[in-house]
Amino acid sequence: MATAEESPPALPDTPPRPQPRNPADLFWSFTWLALQGFGGVLAVVQRELVEKKRWMTNEEFVEDWAVAQIMPGPNVVNLSIMIGDRYFGLRGAFAALAGMLTFPLILVLTLAAVYAQFSTHPAVAGALRGMGAVAAGLIAGVGIKLFVSIRNHPLGRPLCVAIAAATVLAMAVLRWPLFWILPVLGGAACLLTWRKLAP
Repeated sequence: MATAEESPPALPDTPPRPQPRNPADLFWSFTWLALQGFGGVLAVVQRELVEKKRWMTNEEFVEDWAVAQIMPGPNVVNLSIMIGDRYFGLRGAFAALAGMLTFPLILVLTLAAVYAQFSTHPAVAGALRGMGAVAAGLIAGVGIKLFVSIRNHPLGRPLCVAIAAATVLAMAVLRWPLFWILPVLGGAACLLTWRKLAP
C-alpha cells in the first residue's frame, strides 16, 4: 500500500524535438529545399521543415511565414534567415541564407542563358504555361494544409475564414496591391487577436 511519503512514479522524458545539428546542416538543408522550389517554394518549405524534418510545427510555420511576408525581401529568404538565427545566431542566419541562394543562383543563371536561346519556341512557351498551373495547385494545396492550424486560433475558425476570404477578395477581385493588403487586413487581424488575448 502506497504511503504519503512515496514519490509519484517518474514520467518518461519527452524526446527532444529534432533540430539542425550545425550551420552546415542548415546550409545543405536549405540548399536542397531551394533546388526543389520550381514554380514556388512555399509548398516545399512547409513539407520539408514541418512534415519531414519536424524543426517546427504547422502553427509555428504559419506564424513565422506571416512575419517573413511582412518583412522586405523574398518571403522564403526571410524565413531561412529567421530559422538560422534561431538555432545558431548570426552564423546560422548566414548559413541558411547561403544555402537558399548559392546553388539556385548558379542554376538560374544557367537556365536564363538557355531560355534566352529557346524562349520563342512554341513548345517552351506551352511548357511554362503548364508549370504555372502546377505552381498554382501547389500553393493551393499548402493553403489547405495550413488551414488546419487555425483550429486553435484565438479568433476562432469562423472569423479566421472571414479574414482569409477578405484577403482573397482583395487580391483576386479588387486587385489591391500587397502594400495595402498587409497593413489593412493583416493589421486588423493582429489588432483583433491582440484584443482577444489581452487580459
